Parts: sequence; C-alpha cells; structure tokens
Amino acid sequence: MPTGFPDFRLGTVLATSFTGTLSERHGNAVERIPTPHRLIDWLAVSGLAVDSCTTAQLGLARELRESIHAAATAAAIQDALPASAVQVINDCSAQGRAAAILTPEGERRWRLSSGSCVEDALSVIAADAISIIAGERDGKLALCASPTCQAAFFDTSQSRTRKWCDMNTCGNRQKKARFNANQRKNPRSAE
Repeated sequence: MPTGFPDFRLGTVLATSFTGTLSERHGNAVERIPTPHRLIDWLAVSGLAVDSCTTAQLGLARELRESIHAAATAAAIQDALPASAVQVINDCSAQGRAAAILTPEGERRWRLSSGSCVEDALSVIAADAISIIAGERDGKLALCASPTCQAAFFDTSQSRTRKWCDMNTCGNRQKKARFNANQRKNPRSAE
C-alpha cells in the first residue's frame, strides 16, 4: 500500500468494512479513501478489483458509504431507515453487473464483468448492505461504544454483545483510557 495514507480497517463484513473507510466520525475523522486510486486499492483488497476510478465515481462511492452508514445506524437503534439512504443503496445495487460465484473451497466470491467499473463493485457492496440491514444474515447491527467512533458494525459474536467496531483500535483505546484513569485515581496500584 502507498505510504502516507491511513491503513484500511478490514473486517469480515463487506458493507460495514466499507463504512469503516471513514472512521472516528464523531472525533477527528479519518478518511481512508481520500483519492480515486485509494478507492481502487480498497476495492482490490476486498476482492472487487477495478481498473480505474474517476473523481465522480469516488464521490458516488462516498455517497453510498454514508447511505449505508445512515441506514445501518438507524437499523441498529431500531429507528426508521432514512428514505434518501435507502434510495442511494437501492440505486447502487441495481446499476452494477456482478455475479456470485462458488469457489472450490465452498466460499462465495463476486465476479465483476470484464471491463468492470466502480459502479459494478459498488453494486456488490450495496447488495451486501441490503442483506444485513434486511436481517437476512445471522448477526446483529450494533454501534461502536467509542464516543468518537460510533461506527455501525455487524456483530456475529455468539452472545451478540460486542461493544467495539474493532477491538484493536476503538476497544483498545477505551480500555487504555480506563486503565489510565484508574492509575490516576489509585497511583499506588502500579507499584
């Protein structure tokens, strides 16, 4: 990956990983796809390789990302889905050309048509979001407990009580802050 850009935070769920390309939404926001080429990089590591991306396509990708985030957040708090977000997700889902294929290992992968464009990849991400928000998959949409993050994530833990979008970032940061606060209250406990 090119240097100078923040690392991608890749999860196991395509749609919520995509919303994670903008993190710390309620703090100092971190844009992980600031350029068209960076979107190409993210799509490639997500199994949706495309050859090129325009500034307009990057804008569409960000619009889809924010629509998925808005709809997933509403679903997580059991609120009405925003109509504008639903429209963007549906439009993106309908405009692409991609097919689900079965690998020899028994996994589903997406095959984009030859000469694939960003819209084809975005249609796969939108379809994934639809399956999660519609409740078709085993898991639960939740919001990250970090006050600066509050990212929507798909909790597939057995108890469905996961608190953090990513334990290595948000969870670790919160645990470290709690530890430091306890150390300030009880300075002798460190001895």
